[in-house]
Amino acid sequence: MKSEKEGSLCRIGEISMGKYFGTDGFRGEANKSLTVEHAFKVGRYLGWYYGREHKANIVIGKDTRRSSYMFEYALAAGLTASGADAYLLHVTTTPSVSYVVRTEDFDCGIMISASHNPYYDNGLKVIGGGGAKIEAEIEEQIEAYIDGETGELPLATGAEIGRTVDYVAGRNRYIGHLIAMATRSFKNVKVGLDCSNGSASSIAKSVFDALGAKTYVIHNEPDGTNINRDCGSTHIEELRKFVVERGLDVGFAYDGDADRCIAIDENGRIIDGDLILYVCGKYLKEEHRLTNNTVVTTIMSNIGLYKAFDRAGISYEKTAVGDKYVYANMCEHGHCLGGEQSGHIIFSRYATTGDGILTSLMVMEVMMERKTTLAALASEVRIYPQLLQNVRVADKAAVRSNAAVQAAVEAAAAALGDEGRILVRESGTEPVIRVMVEAESDELCRRYAESVVSVIHSEGLAQA
Repeated sequence: MKSEKEGSLCRIGEISMGKYFGTDGFRGEANKSLTVEHAFKVGRYLGWYYGREHKANIVIGKDTRRSSYMFEYALAAGLTASGADAYLLHVTTTPSVSYVVRTEDFDCGIMISASHNPYYDNGLKVIGGGGAKIEAEIEEQIEAYIDGETGELPLATGAEIGRTVDYVAGRNRYIGHLIAMATRSFKNVKVGLDCSNGSASSIAKSVFDALGAKTYVIHNEPDGTNINRDCGSTHIEELRKFVVERGLDVGFAYDGDADRCIAIDENGRIIDGDLILYVCGKYLKEEHRLTNNTVVTTIMSNIGLYKAFDRAGISYEKTAVGDKYVYANMCEHGHCLGGEQSGHIIFSRYATTGDGILTSLMVMEVMMERKTTLAALASEVRIYPQLLQNVRVADKAAVRSNAAVQAAVEAAAAALGDEGRILVRESGTEPVIRVMVEAESDELCRRYAESVVSVIHSEGLAQA
């Protein structure tokens, strides 16, 4: 393994929210808020922008949504009209696009996916040459072009017109990369995979089969409309039942574009992102590979994780909610492991984004090297009950500054002490205040969450 200085893949970009591009690309309902005209113009601009001094080479991947095919061709048309060559990975994962971009000298990549959203949504995620999200300034320029605020771009003519290239070989190289990362054979290990009828359907089973696992797969028959529907990392109950009924050793569930992973141990316990961070973080520390002896989390990670880290002598950072903030912190300080409860785990020595299949391989590495079960590895963490209540409000800032609400939050925090916590934050996308409480029991969670929610209502700050 390379040292962190040699092997880090970090690229830091400004984090911002634009008119079309949010924290995870340009996302919306297909042909409503995100249309083929938008995709064509994104392709036109990127093809021109990266092709000003040479012929641009841009790679495109997509998930299994019905609309992904439509957006793939719209992007390819825009790119080639501007003179770029468009390389098509076809159905693949978001991390595979990132891998191909940074290892095969593409100017940029585009992933067509709305991640864990329903099938009727879609998104365009643009990945820069380093394998991470493009700079906010380029997104702003694309938005200005979409809105007609800049001049029309020149069309390529004659031999300068771009072409499309079938590039399934790039996806196959990514599969080979994953297989090569395994430290041991998975022979005779019974592994369940929930592919969410999404991108993992084309990759995950072949990786585990190649490593010798007895692989059992569910939800790997996408039809364009069943992606994430009652399956995958956001509907973990299906895999939980499957693992227990089949007597499997472990299970892994991915989301639509396979950048997240939630695990199930042999007893049916859900091993979420917090528990994965602990299992992998402790293992890396014991192997002297946990850079700075630190794991990066978000403020939503469970208090039980922090208590377990304290007992293990592992330091931690807390960022705002969002894998982008986790990654930015990792890059700034040189940390090698970070992630979220949702299962978006980043191993910065290997990837610039969360990679669900990579995460499952890292968990398997710990199990195989320690010759023990996932249940045993995660047993050292006691996850505290957690309750999240969303309150729709007219003015989020007014709630934040209200003296009575502040007093209620402080009183709840004092009562919870070291055996719980309360977190009140604004939603970044909705007129909603989120009240989260962790405590030793569900009853305590309800009591202290309600103590704050009731004040928001009594102060006339909540909407009906």
